[in-house]
Amino acid sequence: MNAAAKQKHHQFVIQYVQPALLGLMDGSVSTLAPLFAAAGLTHQPLQTFYVGLAASLGAAISMGLAEALSDDGTITGRGNPWMRGLITGVATGLGGMLHTLPFLFANIKTALHLAYAVVIIELLTIAVIRFRYMKTPLAKTVVQVVLGGMIVFAVGVWLGMS
Repeated sequence: MNAAAKQKHHQFVIQYVQPALLGLMDGSVSTLAPLFAAAGLTHQPLQTFYVGLAASLGAAISMGLAEALSDDGTITGRGNPWMRGLITGVATGLGGMLHTLPFLFANIKTALHLAYAVVIIELLTIAVIRFRYMKTPLAKTVVQVVLGGMIVFAVGVWLGMS
């Protein structure tokens, strides 16, 4: 890859991939505890869905604004702050909603099992994106992402058993 191509790739990573990865990681992980705590406490899939929806939307707005307001891009070259904020916000919402959607099923056990599978897929997808674009060794990133996600998941399950 020549210097111009490397620079273009670098710009793509810091302006688009990094904000999307930040949002996906935050949405996927930060919503686990409230979602699974609600499932354990209520045993009601629809109520759990609304907790996940609220957590996902709240996190999306918060993360989108935080990214947009954190850096105007002139010093770091990270690009348009509102575009980064939009990318981060949408990815955060998506990350939170993917494992929330199973709670639209009326059966709590079905919803939980499907949500568990979705969480595993989300975390592995994040690890692969980190490997591909951030050049983090795959085994290391899988351990980091899955361990972090499982800690937050365990907190949610623990609180849901209260």
